[in-house]
Amino acid sequence: MNSSTSCVSWPQARSLFGSNALAPAVSFSTLMRDEMKSIARGLQKRDPDLLDRLIEQYQYRLFRYLLYITGDKARAEDFFQETWIRVLERGHQYDGKSKFEAWLFAIARHLVIDWQRSKKAQSLDALTDPAQETPLQIANESEPSPLHQVLAQESEQHVQTSLQKIGAIYREVLVLRFQEELQIEEMAGVLSIPVSTVKSRLYRGLEALRGVLQEGAA
Repeated sequence: MNSSTSCVSWPQARSLFGSNALAPAVSFSTLMRDEMKSIARGLQKRDPDLLDRLIEQYQYRLFRYLLYITGDKARAEDFFQETWIRVLERGHQYDGKSKFEAWLFAIARHLVIDWQRSKKAQSLDALTDPAQETPLQIANESEPSPLHQVLAQESEQHVQTSLQKIGAIYREVLVLRFQEELQIEEMAGVLSIPVSTVKSRLYRGLEALRGVLQEGAA
């Protein structure tokens, strides 16, 4: 990997996590809002056809997210099944005002946190150093990031492997932002943390990923 420094734009960083990651962020269209309301109505009625369609549409993304935050395929499969059971049981709680996937990921994440706490393990919300959560300014998506590494030159597979080597709280925000393409405010809702903390974790997560990639190239 070239060790020369270079600014990398947020779109370039998104490209590391999938071919669709370069799509520009757009405001919700009327069609999208209608779809969210339709999902909310269907869940309130416990429509089995709707549930089948949602599982088909989101199963890959949900399992991928669970696999990243648990690091265990068997455990991710268990949480995958339990998440959809919760969706069915708590469908009336989805109001259709936010993206369904954000609500879905929040359910899955809470299951994982409950499991972590039941084992008296460190939860996903635990901080390695509270002082590091001081809000940092992150460049606008259309502006170059402060990273000094040509991350866009790395293969996607290399990045996926490297993600497993960074802290869970940072890996999670990178996956939600660049792979699942959630907006900052949506991520804050899923993670139940302030927007400023999301930005800080994104910055530090990208720095940690850069460091792992650099070590691998040494």
